[in-house]
Amino acid sequence: MPKARYQQVSLSDTAYYHCVSRCVRRAFLCGEDNVTGKNYEHRKQWIQERLKQLSETFAVEVCAYAIMSNHVHTVLKLLPIKAERWSEEQIIYRWQQLFSLPVLIERYQAGQCDTPAQQRQAQQVIALWRKRLSDLSWFMRCLNEPIARQANYEDKCTGRFWEGRFKSQALLNEQAVLACMTYVDLNPVRAALCDSLESSEYTSVKQRIDQIKQPSVHKTVKLAEFIGSKEQGTGIPFSLTDYLELTDWTGRCVHPKKRGYIHATTPKILHQLGLDEKIWLETVTSFKSKFHTFVGSEQQLKTTCEQHQKQWTKGLSLCRRLFCPTVPIPI
Repeated sequence: MPKARYQQVSLSDTAYYHCVSRCVRRAFLCGEDNVTGKNYEHRKQWIQERLKQLSETFAVEVCAYAIMSNHVHTVLKLLPIKAERWSEEQIIYRWQQLFSLPVLIERYQAGQCDTPAQQRQAQQVIALWRKRLSDLSWFMRCLNEPIARQANYEDKCTGRFWEGRFKSQALLNEQAVLACMTYVDLNPVRAALCDSLESSEYTSVKQRIDQIKQPSVHKTVKLAEFIGSKEQGTGIPFSLTDYLELTDWTGRCVHPKKRGYIHATTPKILHQLGLDEKIWLETVTSFKSKFHTFVGSEQQLKTTCEQHQKQWTKGLSLCRRLFCPTVPIPI
């Protein structure tokens, strides 16, 4: 039986999570269906625009995303401390971008709550919204539900658009975050939909490359920033240049047209993080199937399993080979 989402998400373990939403029956409901001849590519734009809105509204950073024909990958960082700093007016404004306000909150804003009981009730509602604006489940709900309704309206039908609730993996250290982001950004390359990072449409890596080429161009999705190192503040603790080099190198190694080709120069970020080249490629090519709920070093997995009362977790042997012992990434 699947565990409740609140039992899988623990900010004391990590703020980073990999989420996957897959279309019902794995149909090509966001791409081109070769059987029926129907094309649903425009729905990828719907998802990208929705991600843009949510990344600007929630206290959740989008580290990486890839929108495929029948599934969507996101790597998210939860920032509850950021939500705590928002004023009540900011919380109300952000929530209003997603949902209509109840009469009670409208009266509270206008100073028309006549009794202390009404004021306390309004404040409790706002406090609940504050928590939801940094919550993983609410972020994914606000991403998936509108897309499902819009697609069903277009198709003039009812029923499920997504096959079930989204899948999530906790990324317990910086190596896990790096491997997962690379795995997500290389989805179109592995699917042979493109042969370069620059041509991988509807991915975070293409967006980052486009922004380097044309910094003045309006950002599509608000992405988490690369800060170079953990000492420089909050953000992804890698250099963007190193990340692009590693992702490009990995794509060249695993792409079917270049099978067996290894670039003469291994990206230095692999050496900095103590990652083995061959095991790295094994990990990135099958990240979703190799791991389940948690991804990190062997010791981190064992500690996390004890805290969550789990006897075993998938991917332990691969984690033992890939990840060197390390401290958790900063929240």
